[in-house]
Amino acid sequence: MTIQSEHTLATPADGSIKELLAVETGRLADLISGLAPYDGSFRQCIPGLSVGRYSQVNKDDVKSFDLPSMLIVAQGAKSLTVGQEVYQFSQSQILMLPVALPIALKVTQASHSEPYLSVKLVLDPHKIAELALKVYPQGVPAVTKWSAGYILNADIGMINAASRLVKCLNNTSDAELLGPLVMDEFLIRVLRSPIGSRIAELGFTGSETHLVSKAVDWLRNHFSIQIKVAELAEMVHMSESTFRVHFKSITSMSPLQYQKALRLHEARRLMISESIDATTACNLVGYASPSQFNRDYSRFFGSPPKRDVVALRQQVTTDSDLPLE
Repeated sequence: MTIQSEHTLATPADGSIKELLAVETGRLADLISGLAPYDGSFRQCIPGLSVGRYSQVNKDDVKSFDLPSMLIVAQGAKSLTVGQEVYQFSQSQILMLPVALPIALKVTQASHSEPYLSVKLVLDPHKIAELALKVYPQGVPAVTKWSAGYILNADIGMINAASRLVKCLNNTSDAELLGPLVMDEFLIRVLRSPIGSRIAELGFTGSETHLVSKAVDWLRNHFSIQIKVAELAEMVHMSESTFRVHFKSITSMSPLQYQKALRLHEARRLMISESIDATTACNLVGYASPSQFNRDYSRFFGSPPKRDVVALRQQVTTDSDLPLE
């Protein structure tokens, strides 16, 4: 079923095209199944490419942090929350995130007989810029409305390219020699789609998406440092008011909300992977007050730090807390 929302950019399809699309998407699902024999996320030999498989729905949202990326769903459905925005996407749809974002995920349609299956591609701004210059030789069409994410109804060409890309992964030589070419084809097809100009903005210095991404990168690398919004705006050569508007429209949260999410995710990572206690993690990520840290952590993740970490360590798999797949 095609899910339409205010974030969905539709492409027309008649009955026969829909049938062909379903067949091609089924082929993609079969190829993904061969690379994902059990639930989890599986990184592939092509940099930035991974596949995901999940055979049951999530009762609760899974908090994660993800890079600029595209997700192609071959089977099942998922929902993603960024700030106050909720995105629902399913089979034959592509989700695009233009900047690195703290997100909450939930598999909404999956079973052991028909698991959720997807392919994820992390976006490289330099590659996007290179291809966008070819797709838009006269200049990228102006973007007047931004969002933290975009959903595209994929066409047969996009799904076919994704299938051939995944098929390359079964042969080391094909992955090395043909994989990058098929990857370029897939990206070009999406750049020519209704969301193409939004993706193209990621690669061009001076675009709103690129400038916000630059501020996001600074926050990711200096999340423990106290900074005023005006100082962030000055870094990317925007007025404070303009910066606030564009940052909120592209990330669905304010700069300070974004920084808080970064700190909490990093604190969680430190406690899980490096066995650091909550007080130490609190100090390392920039909190001055342990009590405030505990309140923010409980509100954000749904449990106090100690209880949350114990629960995560008891999980059979840790992959579910990491990727978008």
